[in-house]
Amino acid sequence: MKRILKSGIVGLAVCYAVGQVGALTACRTTGENSDAITITVWTAEGDAEFMKWAQEEFKRENPNKKYNFVIDYQGENDIATRILNDVENAADVFSFPNDQIAKLVNGDALSRLGGEVLEDALEDLDEKAMDSATIKKDGLDQVYGLPYTDNTFFLYYDKSVLTEEDVRSLDGILSKCTVQKQFAMPFNDGWYSSAFYFGKGLGYNVTYDANFAETKIECDFDSEIGEQVTQAMWQLAQDQRVKADANDSKITAGFNDGSIVAATTGIWNKTAIKNYLGDNFAVAKLPTYTYAKGTDNEEQVQLVSFAGYKLLGVNNYSKQKSEAVKFAKFCVEEESQIKRFDLRGYLPTDEDARENERVQSDACARAIAAQLAHSKEQKNVPSTLWVPMEGLGNAMITGVASGNFNVKQQLQACVSAIKK
Repeated sequence: MKRILKSGIVGLAVCYAVGQVGALTACRTTGENSDAITITVWTAEGDAEFMKWAQEEFKRENPNKKYNFVIDYQGENDIATRILNDVENAADVFSFPNDQIAKLVNGDALSRLGGEVLEDALEDLDEKAMDSATIKKDGLDQVYGLPYTDNTFFLYYDKSVLTEEDVRSLDGILSKCTVQKQFAMPFNDGWYSSAFYFGKGLGYNVTYDANFAETKIECDFDSEIGEQVTQAMWQLAQDQRVKADANDSKITAGFNDGSIVAATTGIWNKTAIKNYLGDNFAVAKLPTYTYAKGTDNEEQVQLVSFAGYKLLGVNNYSKQKSEAVKFAKFCVEEESQIKRFDLRGYLPTDEDARENERVQSDACARAIAAQLAHSKEQKNVPSTLWVPMEGLGNAMITGVASGNFNVKQQLQACVSAIKK
């Protein structure tokens, strides 16, 4: 049965963009032909193998037309900014996290979904996933992208060092860690570090005008509870068993050489970590952390992750909009999502693909499902959140070396920069 959004959805759309003139690097054009339809795609570098398969399979399924694909690899976190720098010349199709929808719609960069494309998406894709691609405009719920996977993070660990009981809490993990075998979490990345604050029920609220421009941003991270949360993070950052300046490359390298035995990261690192750990590969939901340690209010608090979706959009200014929509739709169909799962471990949003035996038996898929029960929807996120949270984490990391980190002062500066 088809799901119908409450207010009724109108139009056809998806959005994509290329970015600044001269910003394209490492582009590939396949089968150039002057008579061919050229489709430019922006995607994450990790999707190179999938995109190679997708463009060839798409050509095979459409033998009556000739296509050239220009593939460029771009970071998804700042894709909206790059697109809006020159939206009229941006990519035809692009991948972006769903929290960037409002910014892209405000910049007239995204095409609206409608017609058969929308009907099929509502029929085939997970309802929560479709909600992540939906915003209210002109009094109607309208869809601006095709979600192809969940976007959250969880715990990877070496089961030769840690047990299932150990990984329930950070205290349990650290009891088995040493300076040479660390726990890693990016404290200088708000996508991860916000999990400490969300765990205690803290958050933000964004008010938008009719054009989805932010008019007011509130945040309570600097409350008395928030100070205790920040203190708990600061205590962890000072622990030599914790690698707080972690990032993807440091985490995968650490699992490779054994210097990291547990880390929080996403599904995109599954293949590398599994190859390094072999039979000792294990995953779980995020652990708890100790809040207000050593006080009467001490408690174990569950880390609560962001839970969003990765979407494919079609540029509102694409000169090949109908063909771009067709290719974006192809990339989220059941077979394509299973292929992407096989290559990258991405949990499908297509409901039939989720029932695939390989998906159902996958340990990471189970860990993601468990973590989603402890998550905050990545929607209506302040555009101002990321830089201040990065600064707060970096202040902790440099503070460890200098011995200088004022919890109250640094937290207030961070939140002042978030608020509007």
